Amino acid sequence: MRVWKFGDDIDTDAIIPGRFLTIYDPGELARHVFEGTRDDFAAQAAPGDVIVAGRNFGCGSSREHAPLALKGAGIEMVIARSFARIFYRNAINTGLLPLICEEADTIEEGSEVRIDLEEGVIEAAGRRCSIEPVPGFFREIADAGGLVAWARTLEEVELCTGSRS
Repeated sequence: MRVWKFGDDIDTDAIIPGRFLTIYDPGELARHVFEGTRDDFAAQAAPGDVIVAGRNFGCGSSREHAPLALKGAGIEMVIARSFARIFYRNAINTGLLPLICEEADTIEEGSEVRIDLEEGVIEAAGRRCSIEPVPGFFREIADAGGLVAWARTLEEVELCTGSRS
C-alpha cells in the first residue's frame, strides 16, 4: 500500500469540489477527486493506496460524495490523527475504513505501509505506529462494502434461515 500524505483540516470541498455533487457514480467521482487541491491524485492513485493525514480529516459539509470519490479511486483506508465526525460515519457507511493513529503525520509520502487491524499497528519505513481499535460492527460494514451492502447480507441471512444471526 502506497501513502498519499495530506495535512490538517482537509475538507470535503478539497476532496471533491461542489460542482461535482450531481455525480453519484464512484468511478466518475474518482476522476475529480482532489481536483484543484492535488491534481496528480486522480490520475496516479491506484487501488490499495492509502491516504494519511493530520487532524480533522473530512471537515466541512456532510456530503457522502467525499468518501465515495475516494472509494472510486481505489482508496480503502484513510489514516488520520482525527476525523470530522460526519466524515467518519459517512466513510463507514460507504465502505471506506477510517483509522485513527496519533502518529499518522509521521508517516512519509510515498511510503509503503503494512496495516494489521488485528494487532492494531501500521508499519512504515521501519517504524510501527499504533492505531485505535476499530469496532467490529464498523469493520463488518466496511468489509461488506458499506451500510447498504451490509444490510443486504442481513436480509439474505434472514431469508435463508428465518432469523438474523
